[in-house]
Amino acid sequence: MEQQSYHRDLLHDLLKVMRSVDESHARGLFDLLRADSSVEELRSYIDKTLSEVRVSDHDGETIRSLERLWEKVDVSSGAPPSRPTVMDLNYLCDVTPFRVPAKPWTTVTNDDNLVSHLVSLYFTWDYPFYAFVDQKAFIRHMTLGNVDSDLCSPFLVNAVLANACYYSQYSEAYVVPGDVASKGRNFLAEAERYLPSHQLEKGGGVRLASLQGALLLYERYAMSGEDDLGYTMLNIAIEMAEALGIINREPLDLSKLQLSDEMITSVKRTAWGVFQVDTVVHTNFLKPSRVTSVSLDRIDPNESGAGDLWVPYPTDKRPRQSWLGQYFDEACKLSFLLRQWERALPDYFRALRRPPPHVLLLRMRYHVLIIGLARDGFGVQSFFLGSEEQRRKMDESANAMSLASAREISALARIHRQEYGMERAHQFATYAMMLALFTMLDDPSFDVLDHDFLSLTSAFSITASRSQVGRHLFHIFRESVRSRNQEERVLQSDAVSDEVKELFGRHPSSQLPDRWGNYADGLERYRGSFSSGSWNYTASGVRDMLEKYERLSLGNHDNTHPRRASSPNDGWET
Repeated sequence: MEQQSYHRDLLHDLLKVMRSVDESHARGLFDLLRADSSVEELRSYIDKTLSEVRVSDHDGETIRSLERLWEKVDVSSGAPPSRPTVMDLNYLCDVTPFRVPAKPWTTVTNDDNLVSHLVSLYFTWDYPFYAFVDQKAFIRHMTLGNVDSDLCSPFLVNAVLANACYYSQYSEAYVVPGDVASKGRNFLAEAERYLPSHQLEKGGGVRLASLQGALLLYERYAMSGEDDLGYTMLNIAIEMAEALGIINREPLDLSKLQLSDEMITSVKRTAWGVFQVDTVVHTNFLKPSRVTSVSLDRIDPNESGAGDLWVPYPTDKRPRQSWLGQYFDEACKLSFLLRQWERALPDYFRALRRPPPHVLLLRMRYHVLIIGLARDGFGVQSFFLGSEEQRRKMDESANAMSLASAREISALARIHRQEYGMERAHQFATYAMMLALFTMLDDPSFDVLDHDFLSLTSAFSITASRSQVGRHLFHIFRESVRSRNQEERVLQSDAVSDEVKELFGRHPSSQLPDRWGNYADGLERYRGSFSSGSWNYTASGVRDMLEKYERLSLGNHDNTHPRRASSPNDGWET
C-alpha cells in the first residue's frame, strides 16, 4: 500500500514535470533516467532546474510540481526528509489495527483517526520490545472510556501518544513543522501535567497505569535527551514497582488476591517489563542493575499462538506470526543465560525466516551483550592474573568475538531494512548499530570500505535522523570516522554509492550542501559534563561513546530521583 502508492505518485510527478518544463530541461531529466543515474544526481538536477525556473516565467504549477518531485526523491534517497509528509487520515483509519477514541483521554486533539493511527504505530513498532503493557487490556479500557481504570489513564494514553509520534513521518506528529525535536511534544506536555499527582501515589495506592506511564516517559526522555530526566523517570518507575511489591521483594502469589485474570496478567507483564527495561538500560551503559529479582512468575509463553499476527502497519508488507508471548519469555531468559539461550532459540526465531522486527531486535540484544562481555564491559578481566602472553591471546579472542557480533548486528539490520525499512525501527536498534559501528572502528585493522561497516552506517543514519539524541550521536560518529583519517577513501571509491559518500561528508568539489551539517546544534551545552572534564565531537572508543550516549540520552547517572522510604510489606495487600 504505502510503497506502491509512493512509487505510483513518483512516476506520475516525473511525467508531469517532463510535460510542463521546457524541452531542454525535459531532455536532461530523460537522459538522467535512461543513464540509471543515482538518486543524488537526480536530486541535484532537480535542484538546478528549480533554481532556473524560479527566475524564469514558468507558471506556479510547474514550480510546485518540481518541488513535489524533489521531496519524493529526497525521501527515496534514504536521507532524512526535508519536511514531514502530509497524512491522509481518512485513508489510514481504514487500515489501522486498532480503533480507539481520542476523548476522554487527551485534550490535544479530538480526532479519533489520528489517535487510532498513533496507538496502532505504538503497538506495532515500540510496544513489542519491552511489552510492559497488556495490549488487550489497554485497548479494551481505552475503548470503554473509563478514566478511573487502573489499566488505562489519561497520563498513560498521552505518554503512549507522545512516544508514538516518534514512529510517524506525518505532519500531525510535529508541533513545529519539520522540527524533529518537536514530535509529540504536545502530548508529552499533557502527560507531564498529570505527572505530579501520580508521583504522590505510594505503596499499594500506586496505579499500574501510572507505573506504565513512567516507563513510557523514560523512553521518551531517552529519545529527546532531556537533562537527566531519562534516569529520573526510570528510577521513579522502579520505585513504584517496589512499592507495589512486584520487584525486589519476597515472592508474591497473585492467585490469593481478589484480582481479575486481566489484572493478574497486566501486573505480571508490567513487573517483567520493568525487569527488561532495567536490564537493557544498565547493561547497555555497563552499570549495575537496580532490579535484582521479580516477585512474580513470568507470563505463560504460550499465551500467544500461531494464530496471533503482527501486522507491519502502515506498510503493505505481509503480516507475520507474532510469537509475542514466546518472545517476551525468551527476552527474560536472555538476561540470565546467554550462550545456552542462543543455542536453544526456536527455529522460527532464525533471522533467515524473516521474523517480525522485535525478534530481530532480540537477536541484536544478544550480540550487544556479547560485545559488552568480550570487551570486558563488566570488569571480569581485572581478576585475571595470567601471563602477558595469555592476556594477549585473550584480548585477540575477545576482539574477534566482538567483531563477529558487530557483523551479526549489521546482517540483522540489513534484514530489518529489507523487510520493514528503518524509518520505524525501535530506538534500541540505534544503540545496537552504534555499538557495532564503534566496535569496528576500534579494531586495529579497521577498513572504512568494509561492506558491513558501510551498510550499517547507512541504516544508522536513517534511525538517527528521527530524534535529537540520534542526530547528536550521528554527528559524533561522523567526526570519529574522520579522526581515523579514512573518510577520503570513501569519497574517492568508485565502488561506494553517492548516497553513502554523502554520509561521511562532502567532497571538496561537491556543490551540494551538507545535509547533516546541523546535527551538532545543541551539543555545545554538554561541555564540561563528563568525569574527564573534557568534551569534543569525537569518541575515542566504545567506552567513550557509551559515556557520551548515556549523558545525551539519560543524563547524569548520579543525579537520581530521591528514594522514598518503603516498608518491605508495602505493595499488594494480602
